[in-house]
Amino acid sequence: MLELDFYGTLVAASLVLLLGRGLVTRVKFLRLYNIPEPVAGGLVIALVLLALRNFDIHVRFDTSLQTPLMLAFFATIGLSADLASLKKGRRIVLIFLAAVTGLLLVQNALGIGLATALGLDPLMGLLSGSISLSGGHGTSAAWGATFTEQYGLPSATELALASATFGLVLGGLIGGPVARLLIGRVKTPGQGHGQAHLPKGFEEPDTERLITPISMIETLALIAISLQGGYLLQGLLSGTAFELPTFVCVLFTGVLLRNGLSLFGLYQVFEREVSVLGNVSLSLFLAIALMSLKLWDLAALAMPFLILLTAQTLVMALFAIFVTFRVMGSNYDAAVLAAGHCGFGLGATPTAIANMQAVTQRYGPSQIAFLVVPMVGAFFIDIINVIVIKLYLALPFFSAL
Repeated sequence: MLELDFYGTLVAASLVLLLGRGLVTRVKFLRLYNIPEPVAGGLVIALVLLALRNFDIHVRFDTSLQTPLMLAFFATIGLSADLASLKKGRRIVLIFLAAVTGLLLVQNALGIGLATALGLDPLMGLLSGSISLSGGHGTSAAWGATFTEQYGLPSATELALASATFGLVLGGLIGGPVARLLIGRVKTPGQGHGQAHLPKGFEEPDTERLITPISMIETLALIAISLQGGYLLQGLLSGTAFELPTFVCVLFTGVLLRNGLSLFGLYQVFEREVSVLGNVSLSLFLAIALMSLKLWDLAALAMPFLILLTAQTLVMALFAIFVTFRVMGSNYDAAVLAAGHCGFGLGATPTAIANMQAVTQRYGPSQIAFLVVPMVGAFFIDIINVIVIKLYLALPFFSAL
């Protein structure tokens, strides 16, 4: 057993990102289909570790940095959210939210239908639906325990977490190809678009931003306040009907902090710097998450369950192409949104952002996509997903179980 400590894991994550960049730069297929750099590098390392297990060589990472990086990323999302801009784009947010809700319903209906047809417990269909895919690892762990304790479904948590791992991998792989297919039908802004004005958000992570040491300290302080405020808020809501995941509370605190300071004229958030720190946190989080994937858990899944997840992946791609892209306007922004939807419809919001960055780095910025996806994918989807899951469990079909 080779165990890497905190510093060794940080070094490994940095090397994964450099490997991913090298692969995307040199391998035409990865560049052509807009595969995110953390996904490319992380999957290569995960596959290497899977191969090493055959020689009884096990590598364990210290993932204690993973959660703080994820929360820091969501803090920067909140600090980037200008409520005035969101108000102007509320129609787009509502339309995208409707599309996302539609996918949740489709995922669960497909999961239950296929599970029944394959002779599996229909609860396993729900596990392979919005619980593990749109919900991710956190939702999978929570509902897996519930299914075992209340419904007597054995190994529900393990199945749900393995499904979430499958979704995280595929969510990072299909977003780019879906976007490339759709972009062939629309006019793109081009890489040189708007270079006279530095981008504010996350859509062009490689663009240089002018920053200073004192502004960096100020932005770090805002992120730290968002993290502390998020933990306090989550503690207050814990055990109540309004309980939310910690990352949602952190994001919400960031939104309040940014807009409160602006409303009272106390401070204007330095968006260029927020985006730099957000991109660093996002990249390192994804690198650690992907290189730590236990791909051998996927090998342990039964063939019927793999059929379920493969069908869900195909339906996600088709939904993004024929529903998300069309209802969002069938334009370049809609194509970027479709790539993002693949990311969090199968994996998680960070994967969605990475998908969109891979597209916008090549074809040009999409401020609408980076305004809509973080708010819907990180905030609203968890709330709606809980409602949808409970609605399905309330059906007479499940009440009889």
